[in-house]
Amino acid sequence: MANRDLLFAVACLLCAMITIQSGASIAKQLFPYVGPEGTTAYRLGFSALILCLIFRPWRHVPKKWGPIVVYGLCLGGMNITFYYAIERIPLGIGVALEFTGPLAVALFSSKRKRDYLWVVFAIAGIVLLLPDMSAQEGLDPIGVTLALIAGGFWAGYILFGKKTGNQSSGGATVAIGMAVSALVLVPYGAASQGAALLDWKLIPLGIMIGILSSALPYSLEMVALRNMPAQGFSIMMSLEPAVAAVAGLIILGELLTLWQWFAVFMIIIASVGSSLGHKEKH
Repeated sequence: MANRDLLFAVACLLCAMITIQSGASIAKQLFPYVGPEGTTAYRLGFSALILCLIFRPWRHVPKKWGPIVVYGLCLGGMNITFYYAIERIPLGIGVALEFTGPLAVALFSSKRKRDYLWVVFAIAGIVLLLPDMSAQEGLDPIGVTLALIAGGFWAGYILFGKKTGNQSSGGATVAIGMAVSALVLVPYGAASQGAALLDWKLIPLGIMIGILSSALPYSLEMVALRNMPAQGFSIMMSLEPAVAAVAGLIILGELLTLWQWFAVFMIIIASVGSSLGHKEKH
């Protein structure tokens, strides 16, 4: 039965990664119509609505609002800067660079000297991407910078998520955080894109992005966490940049060079190594 539960958890996590990166690929196709600002408004607005209906966070009012507000702002910042980034660079590379955020959290919380090796792998992966910025068809430096900033917001999302986690259920915490981010960024998207957001041809895609990018994967991840060790969860999540690169290739036709694939896998190796190190530590 335990093996069956583990296989079910792995399947849920794979589905979560596929849906979230498919959602990002669909989101990128909306940029020409409503820009990253409008797409973020769709994602956060519909995600907040769906998650609030599912988890009913008003039944779990937090005692301290400070950490959960910062958590929500980090969630919103992570979304908008990531969308700004993948407007300029391929999805797979954007996700790989964004992964430096949670990787930094894991490595800074560890005191094992061996973990410095994973820092070297992560830095090497980033450096391997940087020379392409000077090439005529290379990476956009602003896009790379924005992806790294998104990683910083992701780190804040993790740190403040841990602080808020004890105040209410995981689902309610995500719903409140999503609502906070929506309250800030939906008006921003509306002010930026105006009536374009009310196009009935685009709204179904906006709902789909909200479901695929947030509501469904977050729910699947919670199911997976209940049925597998946290270390195994972290190791599997490390594969997300590769899933993003494949989604970008299939849905958007984004081709990565061998050098870029190698850089992405260097960052994945760093993330897997960090997760294994935490497994040994605990």
